Amino acid sequence: MRCTLLLWFAALLGIALPAEAHQVNLVTARVALTADRTVSVEIGLKGSDVDRLIGTRTYDARQDTVDPAAVEAARSAILVYMSTHLNVTGGARACSAGDAAILADGDGIIYRNSFACAEAPGDLIYRSTVLTEKDPAARQVVLIAQGRSEAQALLDAGNTTVTLSTAPPPLWSTMQRYLLTGIEHIFLGYDHVAFLIAVVLWARRLIPVVKIVTAFTIAHSITLSLAALDVLVIPSSLVEPAIAASIVFVAVENFFSRDVDKRWRMAFLFGLIHGFGFAGALREIGLPPNAAVPALAAFNIGVEIGQVAIVAVALPILRLADRLSAEDRSEPVRAAGLVYAVSAVIGLLGGYWLLARVLEA
Repeated sequence: MRCTLLLWFAALLGIALPAEAHQVNLVTARVALTADRTVSVEIGLKGSDVDRLIGTRTYDARQDTVDPAAVEAARSAILVYMSTHLNVTGGARACSAGDAAILADGDGIIYRNSFACAEAPGDLIYRSTVLTEKDPAARQVVLIAQGRSEAQALLDAGNTTVTLSTAPPPLWSTMQRYLLTGIEHIFLGYDHVAFLIAVVLWARRLIPVVKIVTAFTIAHSITLSLAALDVLVIPSSLVEPAIAASIVFVAVENFFSRDVDKRWRMAFLFGLIHGFGFAGALREIGLPPNAAVPALAAFNIGVEIGQVAIVAVALPILRLADRLSAEDRSEPVRAAGLVYAVSAVIGLLGGYWLLARVLEA
């Protein structure tokens, strides 16, 4: 209960006080783990605690602030203390520490460093006795960031370690995560959804739709793979306006052509452009170094599942509209007014996205 209350207290302080405020006897730490097993550590503590630990004079009690020049002068002593009381290990092997930074931060100091653990097998363990070795009443609140997830831990004199990771997750678990990410991206990528709907608005037979979706999938899979693996990368400042332009093109074409049998060629051409857009989203989360190809394949499959789902919903709705609007419901036809209205809306959206993206670039 005491630990829980302290965590809540620390969180409330973080909301109520300025960013530079540090609490006596309380160390705040943020530990981030990346896919390549690099651990970034940032620790903040009160200037008076630094002086108490090391015997320096960085803190001015009257001003409630630290002197940056004094912090710089004490840098070597602070680094020695930190290297003695903080480390990251993988199994029984110490991770390689980088070049640490010591910064004055209002009434306290900030320590930053990174630890390379790619060669350290097994679970990654963060160990810290900073301040707690001096004062058993001291506490350290640790925020642990790994991918999109975050967790908190509380360290004290009797509890000095926290496990950051286990061994790399099973291949299927990794593929499942990237599969779901691909599905999520296509549903949240409103521009891709608008393009897919626009390109099948005149379609009334299944074969042309299969050709369109297949051509689009093959094309975006090619460029997505090339970009994700850094073989061919095009700046998003060019890709995003081009995607918007493809939406405008297809929407406008619906007013002049009803021939969907040959649209697979256009879908392939524009699919190459959309693939670079998918790659931009994938680069934001990164590919796991130990399973890059399977993760990429899973993401691609996820995007395809999302596309099929969108088309599978759009086509029955269009057919229902055909029946409701047809005078002879035994032989329904596609209502031109419906196609023109939807195409106009999609074209306006595409034009807005194009203008916004060009201005942002």
